[in-house]
Amino acid sequence: MLWEMQADMCQTLANPKRLQILNLLKEGELSVGAMVQALGVAKANLSQHLGVMRQKGILLSRREGTTIYYRLGTPHIAEACKIMRLVLLEALTARGELSRSLLLTEKMDAEGE
Repeated sequence: MLWEMQADMCQTLANPKRLQILNLLKEGELSVGAMVQALGVAKANLSQHLGVMRQKGILLSRREGTTIYYRLGTPHIAEACKIMRLVLLEALTARGELSRSLLLTEKMDAEGE
């Protein structure tokens, strides 16, 4: 049963926009409006992604007046994303498919997280 749950979680995260959302939220709670501005997406589209991740327990939300704020359900989600990016960087580097500038940027991001 745990394997099925893990597969379901990975399927939920298998979307570049959702990974960008998680990357934003790794620093802390943000309002929907702040995420719309940071990601440059339509509010309706963002809300769909947030709703799916909230249903799965990946994100938590709270309301303050008319503003809704989201945060990671657990910091382990950010850690898992970071590890997967490092695995991908290693694989691309080993195959010689990663440009030097991208590698430096990603390594600096990983060290700063």
